Amino acid sequence: MKGSQVRIEGVSKRFGTFEAVRTVSLTINKGEFFSLLGPSGCGKTTLLRMIAGFEDPTSGRIFLDDVDVVPLAPHKRHVNTVFQNYALFPHLTVFENVAFSLRLKKTPAATLTAEVEKYLEMVKLSESRAKLPAQLSGGQKQRVAIARALINQPAVLLLDEPLAALDAKLRQHMLIELDAIHDQVGITFIYVTHDQQEAISVSDRVAVINEGQVQQIGSPSQIYEQPANAFVAHFIGETNMIEGPVTAIESGAVIVDGKTVGSVRSACDKKAFPGNPARIVIRPEKMHIGTARPTQPHNVVEGMVHEVIYTGFQSKYFVKTADGAIFKAFVQHSSAHAAAEAIRWKDQAFLWWDAADSYVVEAP
Repeated sequence: MKGSQVRIEGVSKRFGTFEAVRTVSLTINKGEFFSLLGPSGCGKTTLLRMIAGFEDPTSGRIFLDDVDVVPLAPHKRHVNTVFQNYALFPHLTVFENVAFSLRLKKTPAATLTAEVEKYLEMVKLSESRAKLPAQLSGGQKQRVAIARALINQPAVLLLDEPLAALDAKLRQHMLIELDAIHDQVGITFIYVTHDQQEAISVSDRVAVINEGQVQQIGSPSQIYEQPANAFVAHFIGETNMIEGPVTAIESGAVIVDGKTVGSVRSACDKKAFPGNPARIVIRPEKMHIGTARPTQPHNVVEGMVHEVIYTGFQSKYFVKTADGAIFKAFVQHSSAHAAAEAIRWKDQAFLWWDAADSYVVEAP
């Protein structure tokens, strides 16, 4: 396996009285595509900058393959960073931007040319080698920045919101290319983003961060399907949430009094006791919707269709209950006529779901 393991032990960072990162500990495996995900100002970029050596931790240690790199200058850490703003030299061609570090090292001309051509081919920019940055699109500039970082053969590539300046369609295209580049070079990628879809699309594992603290680390499916707490549930995708006291425990499931929405049954992998509060999340795509009341005794919500949003591949239904709560159901269009047969605005509707498709997070 290429790349380096990155181990962060009890790292904190304060700026005056403000604590940007709070006692973070995590391990990133060799060759892993690992994302630091969270809202703006949560501390993820500060953590990345400490790995790079651009910031010193207030406390804690950072290891690359069991070597404490905190005392080392950035250029001695065998990591490279790709920034959001590309940081290309505007007066140099694409070829010379990528070749820059090799020229500093006085690499022999034949070796330099071969290496630059190799990485330009990797990022699909061979035909643009003679262009200046001003002649490139945003996606092309970002690929130049990636090639320039990779040509140094770092053990770890740090990517600080590298696609944030691109439009949505180009961002999706670049994500696919970035994932393919990672598969090709095989080194450790640490990717900072506030975009949930980006993180879960390409990552082997994700660390969700809020207010300087890690909320959960897991695979994209674990983060999405089994959120550790309400923050993760709300931050990763969209969700429905029901709170209420536990009334019974039956065969690995809990039954909760959902008050105005009635009895709710949910899968549960946590300790729960009758009388204790519980918070249950259900993803909107797991919800069924119809105009006839289902026969099941649990997990049924009744209300009026408050809003319908057609997005092409699916319709989003927002159903308002009698007490004003809004529940969401996302329905995939399985045929060309599915949308035409959909439930309409202001229809009375029922939502229902299977107990296995909901999940108990922490008590309020």
